[in-house]
Amino acid sequence: LNVLGSSLEICSLNPLTGWFRDGYCRTDSGDQGVHVVCATMTKTFLTFTKSRGNDLSTRRGGFPGLNPGDRWCLCAGRWREAMVANSAPLVVMKATHEKTLQINSLQELMVNQVTRPRQHHGHPEARAVTEHFFIYKRKKKKKTKKKQKKKQKK
Repeated sequence: LNVLGSSLEICSLNPLTGWFRDGYCRTDSGDQGVHVVCATMTKTFLTFTKSRGNDLSTRRGGFPGLNPGDRWCLCAGRWREAMVANSAPLVVMKATHEKTLQINSLQELMVNQVTRPRQHHGHPEARAVTEHFFIYKRKKKKKTKKKQKKKQKK
């Protein structure tokens, strides 16, 4: 089951992800990292995880290297670490396994979720990631403009 209590959906087949490399963010007792969070990669997260010693952006061996917009099954603990550092990638709720709820709350995941279905050919979720970034920037600019107007009135 996923974190919403319904059937777990595929996270990604290209690149092929999951502990079992079947596209699903499922786990078993051999998965020490608990790779159960389906997330859409962002440049911020890829930089963050590389700084922590887990370079997901560089191609090596059979690993393709990830780009912003790619979906990947992340370790629940690493996602939490990134969230605390304000670097969390966006979560695909329907493809995130319920086991993550032992580490991350549903509210934390929902605050950082992908809000649009896949629509782009090159990078899945690229539009949602871009829109998420610009919505954040827009809100920040509005707050800044309001503060400037208040200062001018004083």
